[in-house]
Amino acid sequence: MYKHLKKILLSGFLFIATLVHAGDGMWLPQLLAQLNEKEMKSMGMKISAADIYNINKGSLKDAIVSFGGFCTGEIISSKGLILTNHHCGFSSIQNHSTIDHNYIRDGFWSRNEAEEMPNKGLFVTFIVRIEDVSKAVLSGVTSSMSEKERQSTIDKNIAAVQKNTKQEDYQKNFVRAFFNGNQYFLFVTETYNDIRLVGAPPSSIGNFGKDTDNWIWPRHTGDFSMFRIYAGKDNKPADYSPDNVPYTPKKYLSISLDGVAKNDFTMVFGFPGRTNEYLYSEAVRQIVEINDPVRIQIRDKALAVIDAFMRKDEKIKIQYASKFAGISNAWKKWQGEVLGLTKTKAVAKKQAYEAEFQKRVDNNPTWKKAYGSLLNELAAAYEQFGPVSRSRDVFLEVYSKIELFAIVAQINNLIKAEGQQNFDATLEKVKEKLQDIYKDYNAEVDEKLFATLMEFYYEDQKDQGLPKELTDFVTSKDQNFAAIAAHIYKTTTLDQEDVTLNALNDDPNGFLEKFKNDNLFDLYKALINNYVANIAPTYNTADDRIQELQRTYMKAQMEVFKEKKFYPDANSTMRVTYGKVNGYEPKDAVWYEISTHLSGVMEKYKPGDYEFDVPEKLRELYKNKDYGPYGENGKMPVCFIGTNHTTGGNSGSPALDAYGNLIGLNFDRAWEGTMSDINYDPSICRNIMVDIRYVLFLVDKFAGATRLIDEMKLVHPKKH
Repeated sequence: MYKHLKKILLSGFLFIATLVHAGDGMWLPQLLAQLNEKEMKSMGMKISAADIYNINKGSLKDAIVSFGGFCTGEIISSKGLILTNHHCGFSSIQNHSTIDHNYIRDGFWSRNEAEEMPNKGLFVTFIVRIEDVSKAVLSGVTSSMSEKERQSTIDKNIAAVQKNTKQEDYQKNFVRAFFNGNQYFLFVTETYNDIRLVGAPPSSIGNFGKDTDNWIWPRHTGDFSMFRIYAGKDNKPADYSPDNVPYTPKKYLSISLDGVAKNDFTMVFGFPGRTNEYLYSEAVRQIVEINDPVRIQIRDKALAVIDAFMRKDEKIKIQYASKFAGISNAWKKWQGEVLGLTKTKAVAKKQAYEAEFQKRVDNNPTWKKAYGSLLNELAAAYEQFGPVSRSRDVFLEVYSKIELFAIVAQINNLIKAEGQQNFDATLEKVKEKLQDIYKDYNAEVDEKLFATLMEFYYEDQKDQGLPKELTDFVTSKDQNFAAIAAHIYKTTTLDQEDVTLNALNDDPNGFLEKFKNDNLFDLYKALINNYVANIAPTYNTADDRIQELQRTYMKAQMEVFKEKKFYPDANSTMRVTYGKVNGYEPKDAVWYEISTHLSGVMEKYKPGDYEFDVPEKLRELYKNKDYGPYGENGKMPVCFIGTNHTTGGNSGSPALDAYGNLIGLNFDRAWEGTMSDINYDPSICRNIMVDIRYVLFLVDKFAGATRLIDEMKLVHPKKH
């Protein structure tokens, strides 16, 4: 009996242990003092929570920006110099690149502020303060409301909160839901729109290893770029003007030259995009077995098409570099996600968690009344959701990879505006968006994508109900999708920028009337109408039901598991995650160390290779061991890993040491741990960071941009 009791106690301990991994989570900075400071200090942090988030004086939060709304950046000088990832700045680098000035290939380094290049549409946003507004937002919300009624009430309450928020004229605010709509926070922000490119290494450094090494450890990529914030002469936000001056920040980061060692405390500060840590087990199973596999399969095909063209044409390589990287990034991430969720038995862990949840609920009359059937209801909802979710993924993956459909969509917007007072305004917007599409468009590439992906769509979905217009058209061409694509692209003029834009300038109404008889328009309408009529409504109904149940399940988990500290899922708001520098075991008999070095770059070097070429100057610096003050024991550190819980949006986030000094730049996760968005597991979840010393070495010794080094504050915290 004693042994039996011991097993029960041990089982309970192991279950609770799975709830409280040190370093797990993405925490709101204003709550660190309440929830995390004690643990962070026990792990080695030397500063206080007030040093991280403070609304009364400059704190670390004031040196962190949302970069373009899709990445994170940090200020590293008193003159508004921003550090972020190369892949975060890639679109800006690409936009300034031409065949004659190929900054993607060659890199770019401004010699002075006058050479720093503006970037239309690029912005950075600071968080001024964060406030809990849950009570105001949920006022009047009742359990008897339908989802539509509930959301309508919440929307009205949010509008009132935003209107009544005290802020400066140049500040803005937004309200975001947390814990699946059980809590709400207000964010007051300042946004600067004059952001100029200062410097970037060549892609052979900034994207070294490209797709082969993406999401992989060991990593040897110098994934960084530099920008600068410009402001009006009053230091406030201002649209681009030659008269603007470098921004003076409330706080900028000091940079440590002391490097990292195993078990050093690390903290990553940024704007993680989206996680789903509290999903029901069936949701995770569907991701592993249904959604991720089909999305991977479609992107396999798209990437193969684009890669073949990029390898034989330099112009296409420039045009499609950013698009290829975007498609590839999620494609490889999903593969790692499936691998990690399978390896860590994520579904089984969720099921064990749910069994404990149900046990506790059944033993508590109040909980049983409120939540007794909740898991069964979730199971029923996901049973309906699975098939339609897959059909939706297939359609959206195929549709979004064929740019001719994006062009048709713009023309269709213009058709909808015919006869309306806003026609002329819509026409100008359409022409502007078309110019943006055509800028990096190649009809030959797109035709091949059309043939390849539409064939997959047809074969995959023919038993799910395809539009008659598509099946008739395919039958008329003997199911030869190369011939179908050739016919479409031969008979339309939409794949020709000059013809399309000239027609819209000269006679837009005549052009639209002619286009309405185009086979392409008929096909486009059939595909969209089928999606709108047969996929979207079923998906939305099932998804609404799941969201309602998930909100209740989230609330229930927080009530039932009182011993667990819950952090909200990422939603592109400011978060802090913390952990330690540590290696890991990806598979049996393999151990990954914490750091990589320049010697590893040279081991991978392949002259002239698309992914693994190395600039001559970097090879020369390595040969001479000319590392300046940035090397360590005769070696040049490149990257390191830690247990920080990160995701998309954390790209460009600063990695900080125990004193809040910059030690690295977050840019990736280890492949086996990309499932951390769904199931963080400290055994294999690792974030990958560029060692700040490699960044400084490249800026100084490789680029010769010493003027930028002179702006920074370099420190030696470990030597005091």
